[in-house]
Amino acid sequence: MLRAICLKIRNPNPRNPKEIRISKSESSFPPRSKREGKGFRPSALSDFRLRISFGSRISAFGFYLLISFLLPLHLLGETADEAIVRATAAMHAASPRAQADPSHPLFHVISPAQWMNDPNGPIYYKGFYHVFYQLTPYSADSGVKYWGHARSRDLVKWETLPIAIAPSGDLGEDSIWSGCCTINGLGRPMIFYTSIGQGKSAFDQAVQWAAIGDDNLIHWQKSPANPVLSEPVNDGVKIYDWRDPFIFHDGKQTFLVTGGHLAHEGEAAVSIYEAQNAGLTQWKYRGPLFKLPEKPTAECPNFFQLGNQWVLFVSPYGKVQYFVGDFDARIYRFTAHKTGVVDYGSFYAPNTMLVPDGRRLTWGWLNGFPGGHAWNGCLSLPRQLSLSSDGDLRQTPAPQLSKLRGKPVSWRNVPLQTAGQTFQLPSTNTLEIEADIDLQSAKNIALEIKGASPDSKPVVINFDGAQLAVMDTTAPLQISGDRKKLNLRIFIDRSVLEVFANDTACITKIIPTLDTDAVLKIRADGGAASAEKIQAWPMTTIW
Repeated sequence: MLRAICLKIRNPNPRNPKEIRISKSESSFPPRSKREGKGFRPSALSDFRLRISFGSRISAFGFYLLISFLLPLHLLGETADEAIVRATAAMHAASPRAQADPSHPLFHVISPAQWMNDPNGPIYYKGFYHVFYQLTPYSADSGVKYWGHARSRDLVKWETLPIAIAPSGDLGEDSIWSGCCTINGLGRPMIFYTSIGQGKSAFDQAVQWAAIGDDNLIHWQKSPANPVLSEPVNDGVKIYDWRDPFIFHDGKQTFLVTGGHLAHEGEAAVSIYEAQNAGLTQWKYRGPLFKLPEKPTAECPNFFQLGNQWVLFVSPYGKVQYFVGDFDARIYRFTAHKTGVVDYGSFYAPNTMLVPDGRRLTWGWLNGFPGGHAWNGCLSLPRQLSLSSDGDLRQTPAPQLSKLRGKPVSWRNVPLQTAGQTFQLPSTNTLEIEADIDLQSAKNIALEIKGASPDSKPVVINFDGAQLAVMDTTAPLQISGDRKKLNLRIFIDRSVLEVFANDTACITKIIPTLDTDAVLKIRADGGAASAEKIQAWPMTTIW
């Protein structure tokens, strides 16, 4: 009598199973394949264990049928539409627990449940802001990727839409990774993404696929021209970890960039391609747009204009870097004059959107949440991008977020000394706090946000005139001019903290869930300072 067995499916590459071996095991855990090592490199081994109990003897044929049922259906030829139906049911089943979790953010774009990561294909189209994102619908740990989808008319209230695209097992797909969304020259909505094939290595065998959407961007069909970019397009140049397509335009030309690296280990480069037809299914490789030889790779490149300058975002298995410079479309090369870090905290793989009035918005993936909550990951607040007169990147929370504010509490012209001043915040753990501080003679300004519970861990922010510190993360921050002014925009969404300092330094942190009855304490060290204005608002949900 076979009373119980435990199947253990061992996968050498968690994002792309090259082989599957089934063996007995004693324990049962969900799949786990978070990006680890250098920044977010996938772990070398992920396990999927599943426990099954039987009350009677089964035949070898019956056992084979059972195993066939239990294996991911995309390995057995499941269509994308079938995969979406099954994934939607799994999401629906997991949502009540995720939504009830007290740490689940309320005013950040987030999947209803399960694991999510990179924002994909943000686009403003026919009156809606659309944001897609990487989604693992069967687990709160990273696994096979689909594209989730949300939209908003005003960047204030959002609605979750059906899963947009799923792996087409019947076409040989195993997982669908990050990419972009655009409107092609024929007026059709079009998604580009990195397709990982069954039994293929994401390291050196990825291809770029496309899907065509309806006018609501809800229903998508894989392009019959897939793969729209495959290795032969690179004219004999080997590109490793080739992925994350992003479309941009310069005049009448349409280009696509991808990330990757030119050596087996290192020599990161952003590659550029030029469209050869209006349907965006034919491309010509134009070489490396930009090289980062000291970095291991260049994930999720975004290339866009701010004013008369070009900006490149890359995610190199670490802090997201930006470069500001000039693009010469005649030779397909970018020359950088300035560089910096987009966010010094738990922020990765940003993607950008151009809105009709010319503004550029970005979202990033916020990561580092503890497991076991039926959800993991969310997107940052939408950030409006611009350049300073010195060519540095400036980021401000999208102005529409002010519509989420409730009744404020405020204080003006409060003197700050070593003893500090305490301010009672609104009774909620979804907050926006803005502080305008004149440092005067103070050497350091310290802010502490702490719940009423004695064992509540405080959120601590320090500024010493040259460096901003948020908890254990630091960012350089210089104050220019004769008057030493510090502006802080602080957003707390239960377990998410985003800090904007003088619109130039950003630090995002995942924090223990804040109590709903918190106070703000500010002190000045080494001299006097003044809190010219302190305001705090309760923030409502975006859903």
